[in-house]
Amino acid sequence: MLFRKKGKIRKAEDDRLIAHIDELKAKLMNQKQLVQNSVDPPEDVIYNMKLTEAKYLFLLKEARNRKTSMGKSY
Repeated sequence: MLFRKKGKIRKAEDDRLIAHIDELKAKLMNQKQLVQNSVDPPEDVIYNMKLTEAKYLFLLKEARNRKTSMGKSY
């Protein structure tokens, strides 16, 4: 009985982690495109892009450590 609750909590947190990874990926791609299309991007934009990329990579490593599947299940 105790293990069922643990499994549900893990599943919920894995789903939350995947959603956050997807959100950061979209934000990172948007920022990269902004910097790429810009002639002289401001330093704060570059800083925010690098910060977002670091967060994204950290969460990907966390998902890998947790052995979380990012595939869609139908």
